[in-house]
Amino acid sequence: MADTMTAKQRHECMSRIHSNNTGPEITLRYSLWHHGFRYRVNDKRLPGTPDIVLSKYRTAIFIHGCFWHGHKGCKFYIVPKTNTGFWTAKITRNQERDQEVWRQLEAKGWSVIIVWQCQLKKANLEETIRRVEAEILQNGKRYQAAKEERKDSRLAYQQEQKTRKERELALKEELKRH
Repeated sequence: MADTMTAKQRHECMSRIHSNNTGPEITLRYSLWHHGFRYRVNDKRLPGTPDIVLSKYRTAIFIHGCFWHGHKGCKFYIVPKTNTGFWTAKITRNQERDQEVWRQLEAKGWSVIIVWQCQLKKANLEETIRRVEAEILQNGKRYQAAKEERKDSRLAYQQEQKTRKERELALKEELKRH
């Protein structure tokens, strides 16, 4: 299908597409809020500035536009017929950057959930919300278990240090008596 807009009109149209507070983001945020989840939006302290951050569950959520992030097999991801090389390179770079950000977040102990724009359409919305909520809760359980494990490890180390100091003091006292 040929583009019905001039280059100037297309530029104007594309310049009005924003990356924050998109319809899919608001839909997911609204649903999470009404299900009792509290979160931060676009937290710049984390790599990639995730769309939704649930610190309690150590989870970062990205809502990806199917076109901009190259959702394979999706009807909303169609490479434009004009300037194909540019768009292919741009979308490929977006995908590479996404992978890089996910690795950075996971290295910092965060779980990452990706929600695609098409999954937030009315036909798929309920199923997507259930899936996201289940993943968030599962991430929270894993995070709490790891937190408890670190606490137990820290307590065992402190007890070991206390026992070592007591032995050292006992040895010093023993040496003083001889």
